[in-house]
Amino acid sequence: MKDLELKLISELMKDSRRSDRELAKVLGVSQPTVTRLRTKLNNTGAIKEYTIIPDFTKLGYQIAAITAFRIQEIPSEEREKHKKKIIQTEEANPHANLIAVNGVGFGKDVLFMTFYKDYSAYSKANEQLRNIPHAKVDEIQSFIVDLNDKRNYRILSMNAIAKHLQTLKEEKITYWRA
Repeated sequence: MKDLELKLISELMKDSRRSDRELAKVLGVSQPTVTRLRTKLNNTGAIKEYTIIPDFTKLGYQIAAITAFRIQEIPSEEREKHKKKIIQTEEANPHANLIAVNGVGFGKDVLFMTFYKDYSAYSKANEQLRNIPHAKVDEIQSFIVDLNDKRNYRILSMNAIAKHLQTLKEEKITYWRA
């Protein structure tokens, strides 16, 4: 990715409401250049979505939890059935999932971060998790955050990533793929 593309993404991460004209002034290029680059980044999928980051406590959430667990090996002929079951469970019991991914670390292979109204809602969701086929229930662990705790440093923000992007040079960027 070119340096100007990274700078544009960084600026959009700080505030995606800005017009192409405003972004052009910050980047020191013309407005048509910004429009062309933004269109390219959208079309290539480098920009996935434009959104806001609300104050989750003002929306009624009191808890954020990062939960990790292990899934037993699922025979290939059962994987699609298993995936459908999880989707049905999520649709019947919607959660404010920020991220839900497969990975490796801490002896776990699934991680998700979710916002909850209160501890009772977190407990109910954890119980539903324990009923997912193939979940190793004895290996579920959570890190729970009280969103109202005034000692919290940064709940969720794109600004730190945006600032970091501005320090990168094209030759330093590599993508790790498993």
